[in-house]
Amino acid sequence: MLTLPRDHKLLIPYLMGGQSADWLDVAKAMAEAGADALEIGLPFSDPMVDGPVVQRAAATALSRGATPETVLKELSTVDIGVPLIAMTYANVALGIPDFPARLVEAGISGVIVSDLPLEESAEFRAAADRAGVSMVLLGAPDCADDRLARICAASKGFVYSMTAMRTTGEQAQLTTAAKDTVTRLRRHATIPVIAGFGISTPELATEICTEADGVVVGSALVRELLDGGDAATVAERVRGFRTALDRVA
Repeated sequence: MLTLPRDHKLLIPYLMGGQSADWLDVAKAMAEAGADALEIGLPFSDPMVDGPVVQRAAATALSRGATPETVLKELSTVDIGVPLIAMTYANVALGIPDFPARLVEAGISGVIVSDLPLEESAEFRAAADRAGVSMVLLGAPDCADDRLARICAASKGFVYSMTAMRTTGEQAQLTTAAKDTVTRLRRHATIPVIAGFGISTPELATEICTEADGVVVGSALVRELLDGGDAATVAERVRGFRTALDRVA
């Protein structure tokens, strides 16, 4: 099961599995640069929650012949050094036989199925529990408080707090709803509340972490790779986020 530290602000970079030949080296570099865990995207042809940058990364991975199965197989051959969380969609999670067990074989201890709503997730959550995988649920700004409470009760590892009702992608500033959603989730959560969707700079990360227990950083790092960056370049970006978060009380 996914267990994260509680003594500092958490940093969870996102990486699309299979988007480059050296993607495992990039993952290791992110871990060594100060990530507390990594969110690994499993390439999918219709990533509806993801914005243009991550969609492009998924298309790039698929064009290289990557699939969810090949990404899991490659992960099973290495030790990245930090906990891994798979980010995927219901078509993948429900379409691959014994999917939670396959995650465990790949060294993954958490999973986000971004388009599987709470009300339809009980069977998958039970299968994940049996396999030893924590299912992370998303709380959105438009959720009523009673629904956020149920999301917190069902989520394991951490609760993912969406900063806005939008797809993933970089943004220049946080919405008013961003901190409010974190605050409302924290009233019910006994596990970390991690904010994501649009956390593109260290400044935004530190701003949201006055309320949140940590951040997921995705599109800003994925774009760096798509624009020609390598493991060293992305690791430097991750170190910048780590340094900024370590200054937050």
